Amino acid sequence: MNQRLTQLMEWLNVENIDAAFITSTDNVFYLSGFRSDPHERLLGVAVFREKEPFLVCPAMEKNDAKNAGWEYDILDIRDTDNPWDLFAKKVHGRIKDVHTFAIEKEHLNVERYEALKQRFSGATFVAAEEKLRTMRLIKDKKERQILREAAAFADLAVETGIHEIKEGKTELEIVAAIEYAMKQKGISEMSFATTVLAGAKAASPHGVPGLNKIEKGNLILFDLGVVHKGYCSDITRTVAFGELNEEQIRIYETVLKAEEAAVKAAKPGVKAKELDQIARSIIHDAGYGEYFTHRLGHGLGISIHEYPSVTITNELVLREGMVFTIEPGIYVPGVAGVRIEDDVCITENGAEVLTKYPKMLQYV
Repeated sequence: MNQRLTQLMEWLNVENIDAAFITSTDNVFYLSGFRSDPHERLLGVAVFREKEPFLVCPAMEKNDAKNAGWEYDILDIRDTDNPWDLFAKKVHGRIKDVHTFAIEKEHLNVERYEALKQRFSGATFVAAEEKLRTMRLIKDKKERQILREAAAFADLAVETGIHEIKEGKTELEIVAAIEYAMKQKGISEMSFATTVLAGAKAASPHGVPGLNKIEKGNLILFDLGVVHKGYCSDITRTVAFGELNEEQIRIYETVLKAEEAAVKAAKPGVKAKELDQIARSIIHDAGYGEYFTHRLGHGLGISIHEYPSVTITNELVLREGMVFTIEPGIYVPGVAGVRIEDDVCITENGAEVLTKYPKMLQYV
């Protein structure tokens, strides 16, 4: 049995929990190696203290699950089946009475929770999220290598986008060129909607690319990532098209200084909040504190946003094997938006920066 399933089974024993039903796509992939977007259909992994686990998936995907490496029983659900009746029967075939059930409370919707509760009326339902987050927090050697590869694709995507910059070209035209180039490299999915924002639009941290045209004097912000072997990358670079004014340059240099200082400080034993404080104080001292409106970074792995959350309030102590982003930004409405983001992995000696594309202000 794989180490991840064994670890979850051990947790069930320690916490005196009879069974767990894990249903989010990312955690099913983490435990089983099988990745699926089931849409409205049921997907999950049922895990028990002593009994063999089983996978629940749409019948049309049963062979895909086997080919992904799932070696145990599969409950394959047809579109005309009642999935919850079949699931309950399968569980009761392993354990007669379920007193405590661990579920992903943040993922399982009310309708599905009620279906579970109806069939396991005597059970108490507890949250599995914290255990799963803890398990996924430290990346093993194989995961780290995949994340390095995913970061290299992100570097290439940014480079592609920058080469596409021309006066009069729209943001969406550049997005299309980036994603086409990635598909030519075998990348079928981006980590999130590819973002290219020009000029004043870059002052919206989660702005949406559109038919806005590139003009001289624009700062152009790229925020993107790819999914590679089930793992995500995430990079942001901001470049100049034509000459910039003094304030645009000052904003860029401030963000770069903050980003590099936080990366340099990232090492085992440092608290997550200290990294945020370092970057935020640099931006505050430069007079732009009110324009840095989000956390410094987020965990990265199977999910584009996972633990740890690098905030000014997070007391979590960094450990070797943690992977997260460092991405300070300054967003001044009507003036400029600049963000610089790297993916970093905590090593014994500090932070390994996975994203390599240059960060010095680039004029194109």
